[in-house]
Amino acid sequence: MTSFPGYTGTILNIDLSSGRIEKTPLSPEDAANFIGGRGLGMKILWDHLKDKPGADPLGPDNPLLFMPGPFSGFPAPSSSRTCVVTKSPHTAPSESPYEHASTVSYANMGGFFGPELRFAGYDGLVVTGQAESPVYLYIDDDTVEIRDASEYWGMGTDEFDKAFLEELGDQRFRTCYIGPAGENLVEYACIINTAARAAGRGGTGCVMGAKKLKGVAVRGTGQPGVADPQIFVAALEEARESFDNPEVYDLWRNAGTTFGLEHFSNQGRQAVRNFREGTFTEAHKLGVEASMKHWVRSFACYCCPLACKKSGMVTQSPFSGLIHDGPEYETGTMLGANLMISDLPGVMKAIYQGDDYGLDIISVGNVIGFLMEAYEKQLIDQEFLDGIDLTWGNVEATLEMIRKIALREGVGDLASKGVKELADEIGQGSHAFAMHVKGHELAAHNCHANPPRAMCYATAHRGACHLNGDDVAGQNFIALADSLGVCLFAVFGNQQYGPLLGKLLAGIMGEPAGNMGEVGERVYNLERLFNTREGFTRADDTIPERFFTEPLTVGEHAGAVLTREQFQTMMDEFYAERDWDPETTRPNAAKLEALGLVGEEYRV
Repeated sequence: MTSFPGYTGTILNIDLSSGRIEKTPLSPEDAANFIGGRGLGMKILWDHLKDKPGADPLGPDNPLLFMPGPFSGFPAPSSSRTCVVTKSPHTAPSESPYEHASTVSYANMGGFFGPELRFAGYDGLVVTGQAESPVYLYIDDDTVEIRDASEYWGMGTDEFDKAFLEELGDQRFRTCYIGPAGENLVEYACIINTAARAAGRGGTGCVMGAKKLKGVAVRGTGQPGVADPQIFVAALEEARESFDNPEVYDLWRNAGTTFGLEHFSNQGRQAVRNFREGTFTEAHKLGVEASMKHWVRSFACYCCPLACKKSGMVTQSPFSGLIHDGPEYETGTMLGANLMISDLPGVMKAIYQGDDYGLDIISVGNVIGFLMEAYEKQLIDQEFLDGIDLTWGNVEATLEMIRKIALREGVGDLASKGVKELADEIGQGSHAFAMHVKGHELAAHNCHANPPRAMCYATAHRGACHLNGDDVAGQNFIALADSLGVCLFAVFGNQQYGPLLGKLLAGIMGEPAGNMGEVGERVYNLERLFNTREGFTRADDTIPERFFTEPLTVGEHAGAVLTREQFQTMMDEFYAERDWDPETTRPNAAKLEALGLVGEEYRV
């Protein structure tokens, strides 16, 4: 039953420990103040853990939330996103009174899962507890069941995707799931849906594995209503027309994010050789022209006119016959340029293997790059690596490391914990090139020649995140977009679509009770409160040493390096603009009051 327009009015809560299934009303106040997706997920996470600072991310108390936005399920362009919100198993502050202190984690995935959850009658799915044996969730409108998944435990995501749909008996079910990496509690395991779309960052798959939850299947036949159909339809027509601009969108449609492999390399901003460089001289071997020879079709998420995901078949290589998506910018960089691999079929095999195991490809590429550099510098030897000759550009060695990490076999057990844990074990100055923030590995963007990206990484609440925004306004807007369920690809560069978001939201749910412009800022500040409560301070808002001490040596931007003074000034200005305490980074009382984050409920 819908309690107010634009929402189903129901949150589905499932406790895997007790088997209890509850459908609880959505708070209209929370919907107005936090909208949905990342924002509403953050509020629900806060409510669950507000009296449990330092809760174990892999314990039964930590909720795993699947949160579509209010745009999901409507034909608003490129609004299929689902935000998976939880407490991260892969981050930690430099000091904290809590053994299990870590950051909030939020990871976005596209596809069709979020809209289908709304069709089934739910504005969000909250999973708590831990099952005694492997299970999956079956959601078919009002029918919700916890079912046995023991026969699927150990399956890769590719095999499971097919077997799962066969058991469900209807291709209309939308599914998401983990692979062996999540089952084995690799800290940076991800959640996969539709074979290659992922809630990739922050260890969401690890949390799902700790709950022994193999997958979720949902099918729905309903549809949320709108508050004002006339306003909504008018805004929808304007939004659709804004996608006609070929200068903005043809690149996405023709090449997806693959265009970035050469574009960012030329700008000196790519992650190359474990972030030692920003330009990959062989980027053209992985770029659009090379990749298009393999692509056979494009895929679109729900109601998306961009179809940015490309898929094809590898030919004329030892991996001939491999069918998979990509390379995308992040996957092609982290398992290509960052490892000095320019063999496109080899990169595609590594991407496929990472997806099949259910690994965050950004983190696993970063981890392997760190180990390659440690091996090159003779800080570790082949015995440490279980006999693997982990040299730059070595495809077979990379594939073997991916396997070992996913199965936590030998050196893969330590590597499954990330570059920070590896550097702690190896020592010998290796922390200087352990590329992480708060324990979370950097994405595929270098900072030497792009100072705003350094601030982006340092202040991201889930640890190093390239989708955090390079300034305060950008951060607030991204938090809002993530809460609405809008894909950032659709709004970046489109000067028309962004301003229409408020009009679309007004049509769907009526004017929000709060100022929509404040929603992103409110979400961002609540995330900071969460991290502050866990023990994070300014000491944790930093970046790897490499960016300050090792200038680039390749490409047009050779010589570029960040100075400490430049970074500190940038951070001082950031805290001042945010109105946060410059030492603790806790939001000041006046800021919290202005955003309505006051009272005992928000006490830290």
